[in-house]
Amino acid sequence: MERVRLIGIPGSHPVVAVQAMLEYKGIPYVRRDLPTGLHRPLLRLRGFHRRTVPVARIAGRRVEGSRAITRALDELQPERPLLPADPARRAQVEELERWADEEFQQTARRLAHWGVRHDRASLQTFATPSYLSLPPWLVQALLPLLTPLIRAGFRVGDDEAHACLALLPEQLDRIDAAVAAGLLDGDAPNAADFQVAATVGLLDCFDDLRPHLEPRPAGALARRLVPDYAGRIGPVFPSEWLPPLD
Repeated sequence: MERVRLIGIPGSHPVVAVQAMLEYKGIPYVRRDLPTGLHRPLLRLRGFHRRTVPVARIAGRRVEGSRAITRALDELQPERPLLPADPARRAQVEELERWADEEFQQTARRLAHWGVRHDRASLQTFATPSYLSLPPWLVQALLPLLTPLIRAGFRVGDDEAHACLALLPEQLDRIDAAVAAGLLDGDAPNAADFQVAATVGLLDCFDDLRPHLEPRPAGALARRLVPDYAGRIGPVFPSEWLPPLD
C-alpha cells in the first residue's frame, strides 16, 4: 500500500485526529508540517484549494479536511472502519463528528490561540517533535525568529476567550453523555471519537484546564486515543474566568 502523505501545521488538533486514525487503521503514512502562518499560500502552491489543514495525498489524489480524509481512509483500508455500517448509528456518529469538527474544535482553537499569546514559552512545546522538513536544530534556531510572526496571527481577544471558556462545561457534558450512551469511547473507536479526543487533547495542554478534564470521561477518551499530544500552556486564565468544569 502506498503511504498516505499527511500535511499539517505544528499543534493542529485536526491533524492529530487524522494521524491517530492512520495509526489505528495501520495505514503507512508520513506527516509533514508547513510553517504556521505560511501554510495558506504553501497549500495553494501544492495544488490544494483549502486554506486550512489537514490535507493529504491518498492513493494519488488530494483530499482536504479531516472528515473527507476519514472517508478516504475507510475506502483505502476497510478494516477497522471509522464509520459504522448501521445507517442509524452512522447518522449519530456523523452528527457528533460534525459538531466536533465545526463547533467544539473552534472553541479549543480560539482558547489555544489566546493561550499562546499569553504564554510566550508555549509555542516551542507544540513544535516538539517537529514534522517540519527541516533539521531539528534548525527548527529550534528559527523558532525565536518566527514566534512573533506566528503569535501576531492569533487574533483572539479577551472577551472571545472568556466566552469560549463559558461554553466548555456544556460541551464537555455533551461528550460525557455520548460516552455514557455508547456513542463514544467504545471498544472500536469511530470518526467522532478521534475528532473529540484530539480537541480534548489540546485543551488538556492547558495547566489551568487539565485538573478539570482528568476525572471526566472526555479526559479518559483523550488519554486513550491521543496519549502523547505535544504542547503545554502554563497558567494563563484569570481565576474568575474559569467556570465549574468538573
